[in-house]
Amino acid sequence: MDIVFIKQLAVDTVIGVYAWEKTIQQRLFFDLELCTDIRAAANADDIRQTLDYAVVCERVTALVQSGPVELIETLAERIAAMLLADFVTTQVMVQVDKPGAVAAATTVGVRIVRSRH
Repeated sequence: MDIVFIKQLAVDTVIGVYAWEKTIQQRLFFDLELCTDIRAAANADDIRQTLDYAVVCERVTALVQSGPVELIETLAERIAAMLLADFVTTQVMVQVDKPGAVAAATTVGVRIVRSRH
């Protein structure tokens, strides 16, 4: 299976469990991998036959900014569900990084893999 990937998609949003976090925007970074078959698109040189990563980025950004949530785990699950439902992919990997959440770490986050059932 082929993979279309996006690395370090930066999105500013309201995220966090603490009261002070609910009043500011924080930058999150997203790494995405979408399993698909790119042969038809490659043979035809036709973007309509593949996953348009610009559209994927727009949809992920809109979802993340659609309303505040407390947990990056929630965002990861919502993104994975949307990608599997709305794009031609059989499996996705979603990684969410929240830099600055822990002073002693460059970043913290979650990585999930979900498949279409």
